[in-house]
Amino acid sequence: MPIIRRYQLPDEAATAALAILLADQLQPGDAILLDGALGVGKTCFARALIRRLSGSDTEVPSPSFNLVLTYDIPPDRFKGGMLWHFDLYRVSHPRELDELGLDDALREGVTLIEWPDRLGPQTPAHALKVSLSLLTDAAGPRQAELQGDAAWASRLSDLPESFAHDAND
Repeated sequence: MPIIRRYQLPDEAATAALAILLADQLQPGDAILLDGALGVGKTCFARALIRRLSGSDTEVPSPSFNLVLTYDIPPDRFKGGMLWHFDLYRVSHPRELDELGLDDALREGVTLIEWPDRLGPQTPAHALKVSLSLLTDAAGPRQAELQGDAAWASRLSDLPESFAHDAND
């Protein structure tokens, strides 16, 4: 997948701001593949995106032990629907995904998938991949790389080349 954008994220607030920016671009049927090592900000990103779509007071626990959690998207957001949040860290083989309802999620709602390398051949062909990485140490800035096909590049063409976040957002 070609790189659409690369962002420097100086702190958690910038990571959350990027998630909000992307949440506003999502449509039913979209899949976001959230990739990166432990401690790079995937949970921060996921919480911000989920709260943007489901409501700011939505409790967003990590789905590490449940593997998948669902959230209602209110009707004022693209006619409602469901947001499916998968955490595949504990999945050891792609065949385990059949029991989690991945196919239903990809058809019916917005899907956010952490640890997408576990998807194997079930990786959605038209997903947007968000790869987070550390630039220095665990307390330092991060980088986000957005990768996607031509349709994603077109949809995200209005995103800024870089962005500054406001801590009050």
